[in-house]
Amino acid sequence: MSAPATDGPVTTRGSLGYDDVLADDGTRLRTWTNDPDGSISAAGAPTVLLCNGLGTNAWVWPALLDPDCGVRVVSWSHRGTGGSERPVDPAHVGIDHFVGDALSVLDHFGLDRVVVMGWSMGVNTAFELALSHPERIAGVFAVAGVPGDSFATMLGPLRLPGRLAHHLGLGLARAVRPVGWAITPVTTRLPIGRRAVQVLSHTGFMLPVADVEATARAVREFLTTPVEWYAHLAVRSSEHRRIPLSRVGVPAFFVAGRWDVLAGSRNMATAAERLREATYVELSGSHFLSLEQPEVVHRLLLEFLERVDA
Repeated sequence: MSAPATDGPVTTRGSLGYDDVLADDGTRLRTWTNDPDGSISAAGAPTVLLCNGLGTNAWVWPALLDPDCGVRVVSWSHRGTGGSERPVDPAHVGIDHFVGDALSVLDHFGLDRVVVMGWSMGVNTAFELALSHPERIAGVFAVAGVPGDSFATMLGPLRLPGRLAHHLGLGLARAVRPVGWAITPVTTRLPIGRRAVQVLSHTGFMLPVADVEATARAVREFLTTPVEWYAHLAVRSSEHRRIPLSRVGVPAFFVAGRWDVLAGSRNMATAAERLREATYVELSGSHFLSLEQPEVVHRLLLEFLERVDA
């Protein structure tokens, strides 16, 4: 399922540990964990596999970077982002490839079965894992994401028809992809600091955050990905088939943002209703709940982990 890790031992930066692992097609993936010295797992904390938002990083989860968070997190950077290399074949991206990458990460860390947490497009990966590899997944904790056609849920507060929302979101990604090379030199040089975050968090796209400095770091890291590659990842991920939720047999927990313009809360509530064992919680927030209400999301995760363990 995966090849041995490359480039030697784990390296650390702050509270994170990094290592490399080879995916099935030979693509080198950068893995990370919030437990580089093993102290969190040694204390008996449960382990969660994080399927992060497309092209995002560990810094969008400030509550999980606290050594006393009570959760060991293992994750990785998507292909072509955050230290992971692009595949030789550019077509080797999308939800199915991300599922394979997730399994490689589980094998790398020696994990047989865990709760998987997904955010945004990562919710698709999380539920596909639960569907295709139920022996590896004990439960799904889904934050601001819909298992299925994510583009169809965009602009949820506007209550647009799903087909129209899908075409608008996908059309934008396709339009940006060929001209991204001209935009990237601008986005990579944007001065992202306290003032920029304060402006961003009053746009409606993002609401006021709990930690401005952590948010600034998360945004700066995100903007290191070339725009054209990110658009390519988005287009390829949109091609993922709908997930038959009636066949998902593990417990699930949905945390939705009422004002989320990227993953409609109504669609998340509907998805929860279609599962045999699911809980739905709606917070007054946007797509970036882990930055706006980190402690609330963290508490809900701990509650779900206790329920799954019981």
